[in-house]
Amino acid sequence: MTVVLSAQARWLKSLHVLSRIPRNRLLVAAPLFRKHVTLRAISTSPPAARKPWVEYLPQKTRPYLYLTRLDKPIGTLLLFYPCAWSITMASYSLQLPFTTPLTYVSLFGLGAIVMRGAGCTINDMWDKNLDKAVDRTKDRPLARGDITPKQAIIFLGGQLTAGLGVLLQLNWHSILLGASSLSLVTIYPLMKRFTHWPQAVLGLAFNWGALLGWSAVAETVDWNVCLPLYAGGVCWTLVYDSIYAHQDKLDDVKVGIRSTALLFGENSRPILTALSASTLSLISYAGYMNSHGEPFYLGVGLAALQLSRVLYRTDFNSRSSCWKGFVGCGWAGFWVWMGALGDYALLLSSLS
Repeated sequence: MTVVLSAQARWLKSLHVLSRIPRNRLLVAAPLFRKHVTLRAISTSPPAARKPWVEYLPQKTRPYLYLTRLDKPIGTLLLFYPCAWSITMASYSLQLPFTTPLTYVSLFGLGAIVMRGAGCTINDMWDKNLDKAVDRTKDRPLARGDITPKQAIIFLGGQLTAGLGVLLQLNWHSILLGASSLSLVTIYPLMKRFTHWPQAVLGLAFNWGALLGWSAVAETVDWNVCLPLYAGGVCWTLVYDSIYAHQDKLDDVKVGIRSTALLFGENSRPILTALSASTLSLISYAGYMNSHGEPFYLGVGLAALQLSRVLYRTDFNSRSSCWKGFVGCGWAGFWVWMGALGDYALLLSSLS
């Protein structure tokens, strides 16, 4: 529509100019003028949207990949970062060789991909009918009927089997600790029907790696470090998932879904700012209890700048802006990990 109106405006302006040109010259120039306008209108057409990479894979596999949100890796990263924090901080505390965090970061990275996908499958199985009523989720595979509930259950069985295979690579303390988080993953989708705090339940599930990562490395949990790290991660989840929930708040009211986005309302920015401050304070306290040095706090400082940037720029009434803010919050987790990793690398260099 914009291109058409723009072309019409240029055409009218050109007619005004052409009205001053003698008729014999106008007859010669008319074909060139028409060609010019046509080319200009075509050149201002918007580029075609790029297809997601999933669309280039075999058709039968696409619904399952969309079901696991594999085309949107930010969810996997948000699940992975607390694991990476804990693994790196435990390796720093115990002065372990670099092969230890490398092994466990790889293992937990694979586990994050599998279990995030399993969580999405469980979520969509619970929310199949609700997703049909929400504009952003109505095209999810289960809501649209691309996958039947029976197929989803079979697929979920495969995902959980793969997750168990990863979990069994850990020590028995970690296996029991990891298995205990499944109850949180299972009940999370139900919480939005009964409480305005489903984001808190997601935080409890998504940051379990802050406990499990340390347990995998040390065969026990240092609660003095891991509890504030876990609590900081929960606050961080409340920040990014509240921003995420603002995308659907109008539809959520219609279908009776509850969220912190609706609970916080117009006070979202100051409340999420306070939660961000809590996140950074708790993670800094965990670093203090683990005797970290300057690189760790530099990473936390960069995370603080990133969260400040997100909260300043996000328009809570714009779906696209909320999505950008949600993705931007992931970088805060990345910088915390880089700070811990920098401290660990500095330790290794001093030991060598």
